[in-house]
Amino acid sequence: MSNINTPNKIPMGQKIAFGLGMLANQMFPAALGIFMVVLVQDYKIPTWMWGILFFLPRIFDSITDPIMGFISDNTRSIWGRRRQYVFLGAIIMGVSFALMWQLQAVNIEESINYNFTYFLIWSLVFYVGLTVFSVPYVAMGYEMSDDFHERTNIMAIAQWIGQWAWVIAPWFWVVMYDENWFGNDTAETTKYLGVWVGVIFALLAMVPAIFIKSESTLDDDNLTPLSLKTIGGSLKQISENFKEAFKIEAFRKLCFSTFLIFNAFNTVAGFSFFIVVYYLFEGSTEAAGLWPTLLGSIGALSTTFLVIPTVAKMSLKIGKKKTFLVSQGISVIGYLMLWFLFIPGKPYMFLFALPFFSFGIGSLFTIMMSMTSDIIDIDELNTGKRREGVFGAIYWWMVKFGFAIAGLLTGAIMSLVGFVPDTINSEASITGIRLFYSGLPILGTLGAIWIMRNYDHTEEKARAVSRELDARSAQNNS
Repeated sequence: MSNINTPNKIPMGQKIAFGLGMLANQMFPAALGIFMVVLVQDYKIPTWMWGILFFLPRIFDSITDPIMGFISDNTRSIWGRRRQYVFLGAIIMGVSFALMWQLQAVNIEESINYNFTYFLIWSLVFYVGLTVFSVPYVAMGYEMSDDFHERTNIMAIAQWIGQWAWVIAPWFWVVMYDENWFGNDTAETTKYLGVWVGVIFALLAMVPAIFIKSESTLDDDNLTPLSLKTIGGSLKQISENFKEAFKIEAFRKLCFSTFLIFNAFNTVAGFSFFIVVYYLFEGSTEAAGLWPTLLGSIGALSTTFLVIPTVAKMSLKIGKKKTFLVSQGISVIGYLMLWFLFIPGKPYMFLFALPFFSFGIGSLFTIMMSMTSDIIDIDELNTGKRREGVFGAIYWWMVKFGFAIAGLLTGAIMSLVGFVPDTINSEASITGIRLFYSGLPILGTLGAIWIMRNYDHTEEKARAVSRELDARSAQNNS
C-alpha cells in the first residue's frame, strides 16, 4: 500500500491540521449559503435567477473535480501529490469569495443584470479554487491511515472541527441584519463580511498544505506524466476510472445514498430562514431576532458535541453500516418533529427537534468518508493503483452534481408554491415551503436507508483486503 502514514495511530497534530482544512472547506459553502439570501432580499434578484446562480457554478464544479482528481493522483513533485494544490486553491478561494460580494447598489433594472453576471463570473472562479483545494485535500485524508477504525477517528475529528463552520455561519445573519454592527445596510455589511471570511478561512485552508506530511513523488514511475496532451486525453481515462469505480457495488451504494441525503437536505436548507421569519414571525426580520441564527447554530452544536462523538463510538461497537442506518433513522424522527414544532408564538419549541434532526447530515460524512477509504483498498487490490484523488473526486462529484440540482430546485420550489421573499405571502405558500422542508429530506433519507440495507463491506472484509495488500507489497519489495 502507498499510504503516506502506514502506522495505525496518526499523531493528533496531523489530525487537527487536517481538521482545520475541513473547517475552511465547510465554512466557505456555509457562508455562501447564508450570504446568498441578500441576493433576493437586498439586491432584488428574481428567484429564477437565484436558482441559476446556485446551479451553474456547481455544475461547472462537478465537471472540473474528476479532472483535478486525475492531476492530483499523477503529480510528480518534491512536495508530493497534494500539498501545492491545497495551498494554491486556498488562495483562489479566499480572493474570489471576497470579490464575489462587491456588488452594485440596486437602483436601476440594469443593476440586477450586472449583479447577476458579476456574481456568476466570480462564483465560477471561486469554484475553480474550491476544486483545486478540495479534491487533493480530501485525498490527503483518505491516505493518512490504512487502519479500519483510525480512518473513522480521523474523519470524526475533522468533521468535529469542520462543524464549527455551521455553528459560526448562522451568526452572520445577526451581523448582517443588526444595524449595531455595520449599520442598517445589509448589502454593505455583506461586502465587509465577505472580505473577512475570504482572508481568514483561506489562511486556515493552507494549514494542511503546510503541516501534513507527504513523501516526494518526483521519481515515482507509476504516475502518468502530466502535460496538456495527457490532461486533455485524461477525459478518456477519467471515464474509465468512473467505470472501474462503479463496478464496486459498495462504492455505488455510498455515492447514491449520499446523493439522496445530502442533496434533499440542501434543496430545502435555504428555507430555514424563510420559515422562521415568515411563518413564526409574520415576515419581520426584526421580530425574528436571533431565532434564524439559533436554528442553524444549535443544530450544528448538537452535531459537534452529540452526533459526531456518538457516531464515532457507535461505529467502533456496532460497525459503520449499522451506525449509518441508526443515525439516519433518528434524523427522520427529527424532520417529523420540525413539522410539528414550528409553532408561531412558541419559537423555542423547534429547538427540541434539533438534536434528532442533526443526526442526518451530522453523521453522514464522518461515516461515508471512512467507508470510502475502505473502498479505495478494494480498488487497489483490483487494479494495483492507489487512486484517492479519483475516488474522492467521483464521490464529491455525486455530491456537487446533486448540490447543483438542489440549487435549481430551491428556486423552482419557491416558484411552485408561490413564495416571494420580502412580500406578504399567503398561508398556502408558507405551508408549501414547510411541507417540502420536512418531506423532501425524509424521502431522501428513506431512499438512502433502502440502498444501504445490504451494504456488506464489514470490518472483517476490510481487514482481509488490508492483509492481502500488505502481503502483495512485501512480495514486491522482497
